[in-house]
Amino acid sequence: MKSIYGKYFIKLILTWASCSVLFFLVYMFVLGPQENNKKQLGKQLVEKKRIYNSALNATQKETKIQLGEQIQQLRDKLKDFVIDFEDSANLTFDISQIAGGKKVSSFNIESTKDNSKSRAGSNKYIFENHINVSFLTADFNQFAALLNALERHRPVIFVDGFSITRAERGNSDHKVDMSLSVFVKKTQDS
Repeated sequence: MKSIYGKYFIKLILTWASCSVLFFLVYMFVLGPQENNKKQLGKQLVEKKRIYNSALNATQKETKIQLGEQIQQLRDKLKDFVIDFEDSANLTFDISQIAGGKKVSSFNIESTKDNSKSRAGSNKYIFENHINVSFLTADFNQFAALLNALERHRPVIFVDGFSITRAERGNSDHKVDMSLSVFVKKTQDS
């Protein structure tokens, strides 16, 4: 009688083992990839809902007003860094006035066409205008005041570099050469 129950027990264990292996393989090759697809579709659904909600939100009048105000604030902030092409001619006059206010002597300013070190790159909206300035200054405080005034100017004038040549013994004026640059808005052809 023991051998009959033993045979049934062995058949039962083999059946359970083979079914377990079969179920494991079905899960690995059929249900597992579907679970991954379900997760990916869930993520895509959440992203599409977010896009839909933001598009729906953008059509509301209050949101349009807010976005318009933000755009205007950004345009105003851009004016702190970029000068209009038409106003770029007045920039050398502004720099000359700043230098005159700081009482430097032998002031010389010239615009250059050096695009090799341009931060604007090949931008289609702005380009970089380079300006070389040279003058004589009596002391370092006078130079620092001029440098500070240039950097506080709106639109921003970037001081790329400067060099100071010490005056000879009998002369108290030190020669300063500065390289300046500004961002200029390109004219847009309609």
